[in-house]
Amino acid sequence: MRLVLSLVVVVGLAGPALAGPLDMAGAPQALVCSACHGFAGQSRSNTMPIIAGIAPWYFKKAISDYAAGKRPSPEMEPYAKMVLQAGVDDIAAYFAAQARTPSPVKLDPAAIERGRAAAVQCTLCHGASGKGDPSKGVPDVTGQPPGYLRTQMLLFKLDRRSPGDDQLKAVKVLMRTIPDEQISDLAAYWSSVR
Repeated sequence: MRLVLSLVVVVGLAGPALAGPLDMAGAPQALVCSACHGFAGQSRSNTMPIIAGIAPWYFKKAISDYAAGKRPSPEMEPYAKMVLQAGVDDIAAYFAAQARTPSPVKLDPAAIERGRAAAVQCTLCHGASGKGDPSKGVPDVTGQPPGYLRTQMLLFKLDRRSPGDDQLKAVKVLMRTIPDEQISDLAAYWSSVR
């Protein structure tokens, strides 16, 4: 009896068990995102962004823009509205707390090298590291799937990504000067950067 009582006291003093991956605030609500973005935001797709490790400010802006139709996407708009109702702050904090695993998509070494040379023009906003500048609203583009990066650059070029957003005018002007084949190289390069 003494042994059992001692074990109960020791277990009681030890505190709660270590939390699992779904015990964090925002995790249950974020599960719906896993259908496209992978468990804990670790997309394995070439076309879907990795949202693990995403800056909360950028996640919240993207969700707000999708929900309001400022960033047109028939797929994302209803989910963005759901995220706003479910608690965007908790969900943003959940994804921000997840360690990002870079895209597993195989990259062409020649495209990476061509993209490295062309990336100088991107560093004005995203920085030499590609990690962005939160104070200017510029996100981290590193390690994302190349197909996703390419699509987003083409949407900027065609003014179909966030049309009318004054903050993005400069990037759209820049993208119109870049040939489509170079966009693929830039996407490969930024995807390769860790």
